[in-house]
Amino acid sequence: MKGSRLGIGSTVGWLGWMAMGFGGCAPPEKDADEAVRRQWTEQEAADWFADQARPIGMNYAPRTAVNQLEMWQAETWDPDTIDQELAWADEVGFNTARVFLHDQVWEQDGDAYLDRIDDFLDIADSHGIRVMLVFFDGVWHPNPVSGPQPEPTPGVHNSQWVQSPGAEVLADATRMAELEPYVTAVVRAFRDDPRVLVWDLFNEPDNSNLLSYGDLELDATIKSERALELLILAKEWAMAEEPVQPLTAGVYQGEWSDPEKLSPLNAFMLQELDVVSFHTYSDAVTVSVQVSALQAYGRPLLCTEYMARPLESTFQDILPVFDAEDVGAYNWGFVDGRIQTLYSWGSWLVPEDETPEVWFHDVLHADGTPFDAAEIEAIGAFGR
Repeated sequence: MKGSRLGIGSTVGWLGWMAMGFGGCAPPEKDADEAVRRQWTEQEAADWFADQARPIGMNYAPRTAVNQLEMWQAETWDPDTIDQELAWADEVGFNTARVFLHDQVWEQDGDAYLDRIDDFLDIADSHGIRVMLVFFDGVWHPNPVSGPQPEPTPGVHNSQWVQSPGAEVLADATRMAELEPYVTAVVRAFRDDPRVLVWDLFNEPDNSNLLSYGDLELDATIKSERALELLILAKEWAMAEEPVQPLTAGVYQGEWSDPEKLSPLNAFMLQELDVVSFHTYSDAVTVSVQVSALQAYGRPLLCTEYMARPLESTFQDILPVFDAEDVGAYNWGFVDGRIQTLYSWGSWLVPEDETPEVWFHDVLHADGTPFDAAEIEAIGAFGR
């Protein structure tokens, strides 16, 4: 196994730098041989963003997959459904998709997994869809198990989604090096592939999952510390392969407007990666304030999760804000399916017996017809 170019010692050093009260500053300069590719300058990031069609897309899993494992494992890999649904995405007006990978699929059959990722990128490219690939995820079940996946729990939002890595690995700093071959191999395979738009290193790294899996979760302080360690390492592993695409990881909670009040995790995500990404399920007024705060970091903005209709986070209300402020947009969900995100987050407390009149997420019925034709018009108008 190739040794990390950063190593745990450098991780602790970065955390120590934050603890010394320099949260609003960059960490000390590293020796030239410690990293092959550095963080992009603000101008480099701006130039990259200006060269792209404004990203408008969705977080994607096919309707036949209950989670990332079911999407990618050989036995349940479903390219025909993916092809059908990404054709619908093209018709809707989407030009990008955010897609979650999983380390356990790599452990099962690494080379074959790379082939399936390549096939997915081919399908997406055939429909004009460029892809943001997500390596790690801190949300939902903390103990993923590869192989056949459970059936969806009736009436419950995203009932079988799993974290990557699992809590057992994340809790043990000595095991983080086990994840390096996974990140390295995927980035190496697609480091200059135009089908890949962005690398998203870690989705909501320190999410506590109190509503769903709180009793099974790591202690919140431990999870936050370990997640930051893994995020720093993931950046270094990816950078060592010299990707031409930007790296990001999205802030989703906490104070964003004042660099001096950032948590160590948010400080790293906002100040140490190439482009800024964020999640918001708020109304348009709140989103405008959030965007204004994030613009102060001087980098292109990608909203990698939004759109929850009952919370006044709708295409019609939020996309005009993003359009005016030049923000890329990825809503949660696309086709109603096994992840069941048409149900609300509250369904974890009280499962919903009937299909809600107003869906929480998702855009299309399983036959490809839209939940609301007016939403398709709003998506199509974005960036015109």
